[in-house]
Amino acid sequence: MLNSLNLPCPAKINLFLRITGRRADGYHLLQTLFQLLDFGDTLTLQNRNDGQLKLLTPIHGVADEDNLIIRAARAIQQRSGSTQGADISISKKLPMGGGIGGGSSNAASTLIGLNALWNTKLTLTELSELGLKLGADVPVFVQGQTAWAEGVGEQLQAVKTPERWFVVIKPPCEVSTAEIFSHQQLTRHDSPIKIAAFLEGGSPNSCEPLVRKLYPEVDKALIWLNQFSPAKLTGTGACIFASFADQASAEAVFAQRSPQLSGFVARGVQRSPLHEQLQID
Repeated sequence: MLNSLNLPCPAKINLFLRITGRRADGYHLLQTLFQLLDFGDTLTLQNRNDGQLKLLTPIHGVADEDNLIIRAARAIQQRSGSTQGADISISKKLPMGGGIGGGSSNAASTLIGLNALWNTKLTLTELSELGLKLGADVPVFVQGQTAWAEGVGEQLQAVKTPERWFVVIKPPCEVSTAEIFSHQQLTRHDSPIKIAAFLEGGSPNSCEPLVRKLYPEVDKALIWLNQFSPAKLTGTGACIFASFADQASAEAVFAQRSPQLSGFVARGVQRSPLHEQLQID
């Protein structure tokens, strides 16, 4: 029986984002293409026999019980009826408030990791249902494939994208998703598009004009990165990205960023590094 696991929590970027409506409960209906990356956080799970869930690496300003990692662990514990517990730690590389899915990916890796560690035998569909209650981006990380998404982000269809390298830049600010999605000036009635239309001509991010207006740091970063390759906002930001044909080209651009800009270079992947490691089909 497994006693511990070290698991990747990969980042994602939204290759486009269209907001097509709003549900009665306030959730936005959208279309997007989630591109998974081969870069992210590392989650460590150590089995406990006393049923307790301990987060060994708390986040400053976030109560443990509000942390998506503990919420995910609690959800699978309750769903499965497992009497096992875990010591959990996270090595963070992905910025908070970046729009690259750090917290959602942490939650998904927790669900999948504890499912393996505790041998609870929940299916990916069942884990995705648990994940959706934690956040709209969690299911794509549970399913573990680059995917076209609709609904609130939970209706997923695997899509094969060209292999590209990405420069991901984090401007010196954090963008509140709640602020952007509740803003009166956000466009909420984009016409839906087909996958083929996106693959032929691309599509913008509906949140980008508003985020650029409210956050000058994002606007400035986009102007800089756009010199080298078409740059876009991912999610509600604050991170932006541009794609390149090879690692050397991406690294060369990343090296030219100003000291105020953090970020990373990553390769786009079709299958999550988490699923590769655990050999999940």
